[in-house]
Amino acid sequence: MVPFAGYEMPIQYEGIVAEHTWTRESASLFDVSHMGQLALKGENAAHELEKLLPGAISNLKPGKMRYSMLLTEAGGIIDDLMVTNTGPHLALVVNGACKWEDIAHLREHLPDEITLTHFDDFALLALQGPKASEVLEAIIPGTAALTFMTAGLFEYASGHIWISRAGYTGEDGFEIAVHNSAVQKLVDALVADERVKPAGLGARDSLRLEAGLPLYGHDLDKNIDPVSADLTFALSKKRREAGGYFGHKAVAARLADAAAGTLATRRVGLKLDGRMPAREGAEVFAGDAKVGHVTSGGFSPTLGYPIAMAYLESAYTAEGTALECEVRGKRLSATVTPMPFVPHRYYRGS
Repeated sequence: MVPFAGYEMPIQYEGIVAEHTWTRESASLFDVSHMGQLALKGENAAHELEKLLPGAISNLKPGKMRYSMLLTEAGGIIDDLMVTNTGPHLALVVNGACKWEDIAHLREHLPDEITLTHFDDFALLALQGPKASEVLEAIIPGTAALTFMTAGLFEYASGHIWISRAGYTGEDGFEIAVHNSAVQKLVDALVADERVKPAGLGARDSLRLEAGLPLYGHDLDKNIDPVSADLTFALSKKRREAGGYFGHKAVAARLADAAAGTLATRRVGLKLDGRMPAREGAEVFAGDAKVGHVTSGGFSPTLGYPIAMAYLESAYTAEGTALECEVRGKRLSATVTPMPFVPHRYYRGS
C-alpha cells in the first residue's frame, strides 16, 4: 500500500505480472475511487463546458461518453478526463491527483447558474478483462448490452448505480460508480466469482502502457499540448475550425506546425532491445545528440520485452527510427514503434 492523492492505494495483491496477465485473460477488479466524480447541471451546461474543452460536448447524446481535456490559455493540458451525458446532467471523471485543481478551475470559469457537484460519497470500481462482461451481466442484468463508450443507470442493492463500458487497460471492461453504502456488497459479489481477482496500481500502469494510454503527471502536463501528445483524435474537426475554447489559438498553431512538419516534439512509442527497461526520465539519443526523453516505461509482460513512451524531436519520430536510451550509464538500443503496443480489445458491438 502507498499514499496517493490522499488515499492509501494498493500497488499489488499477489504480484504485478500475475495481475496484469489475469486482466488480459480473465477479469480484474481495480478500486479507482480516488478519481474525481463530478456533475454539471444547468441550462446550456454542455455549451458552457465546451468553452473549456476542445471536444464536442453539445452533440453528445444521452448515454454517450467522450474523452477530452481541460486546457490552459496557452494550450497546456490541465487534466484529461471523461465526459458523459447522463440525460439529467453531464458527468465528469477526472484524475485523482488533479481533482481539486479541476474543481477550482471549473468553478472559476463556469457561470454561476451551472451547478457543480462533487460526488465524494461514491466509490468507483473498474472491472476489466475479456470475461468482465459475462461476470457483470450475471450480477447486474442488462450491462452486457452496453458498448464501448456508452453508459447507463442500473438498479443494485435497492439503489441505482451508474455503469460505463470503458476503462484504461486496453481491454473490454466497465467502470462502476456506486454509493459508498453499497460498494462493499458489490465488491464481495464480484470477487466471489472465480473469474475475478483484485488488481492494484502496478498492473493498471503496465496495462495502460501496453495500450499506449498516457498518464497525467507523467506523459501529460501543463507544458504539453494535445497535438504534441498525439491526442488530436480528441479535437473534433468542427471545433478545430470554429475554436471558442481555452487554448484554441495555441492548439491551432500546433496543428499548423504538425501539418507543415515543423512540430517541435511528439509523443511516440519505443521498443527496446534486451530486457532492461527505460523508465521515466531516461534520455533518448540519436548518436551523440539528445533528441528526447522517456515519460513512461517498463517491461511488457504481454510482449516479453521493454516498451516506453517518449517525447522526441519530430525529425526522429518516424516508425522504425533507430535510437538509444541511456539507463544507468548504458546505452540501450530502441526503435520507434506504433502505439498501442498491444491491440485494444474494446467491445463495439457484434
